[in-house]
Amino acid sequence: MLDLIKQEHREAQGRLTFSLARTVAEVAEAQRVRYKVFAEEMGAKLPSAALGLDIDRFDEFCDHLLVRDHGNDKVVGTYRILPPEQAVIAGGYYSETEFDLSRLLHLRDRMVEVGRSCVHPDYRDGATITQLWSGLADYIGKHGHEYLIGCASISMGDGGHYAASVYNKVHKLHGAPAEYHVFPHCRLPLESLNQNLEVTIPPLIKGYLRLGAYIAGEPAWDPDFNCADLFILMPVSRMNARYAKHFMKKAA
Repeated sequence: MLDLIKQEHREAQGRLTFSLARTVAEVAEAQRVRYKVFAEEMGAKLPSAALGLDIDRFDEFCDHLLVRDHGNDKVVGTYRILPPEQAVIAGGYYSETEFDLSRLLHLRDRMVEVGRSCVHPDYRDGATITQLWSGLADYIGKHGHEYLIGCASISMGDGGHYAASVYNKVHKLHGAPAEYHVFPHCRLPLESLNQNLEVTIPPLIKGYLRLGAYIAGEPAWDPDFNCADLFILMPVSRMNARYAKHFMKKAA
């Protein structure tokens, strides 16, 4: 059985590739996967729900990283990437709708924002995550960005206790220096929640932390997406060499 699982994993890796969306139709493929995950699965309230797509005002300014299964030609994972020059045109980063980033103003021209990360439920395995991370590594390497920022979402399905416990578990070891702290506009009321549940760190957040990311402040509550968001700040210079080498090799 184990050999069969390993074989299926190798076959999946061979079918999956990453690329940036080049057409409006490809962007729509990403937005369709996002809708499936955020609206259908997580219960997010999306203004574009009637279209079966997740669309917001930042999409037009972003590059859209796609992971495609060439066995069925479907997009199965995506990341949205907002480089600093486009953030200026967009009027700011998406993260600024949830956090006060005043202490990071001096880094703005070196920060690239990632977000709207999601994977189709049928593809939540190492092969898909590897392609997403490899695509990001390729993008950062080509553009020379020095800081990666973004919001990592945690489900609020239990009212926020799980999210509060995840934060309590990770921020002590991975908290950012005070000069990098951000402040949520709509703060998750940690003091009213159980912060001591036995929890498993969500894979995406665990991946960020392994690479060397900071948790840069208390979580924000996003009622529209029914989730709590942690602000991630990762100086590229802090990237864990072993993990960075793995993803850079995949991107080469």
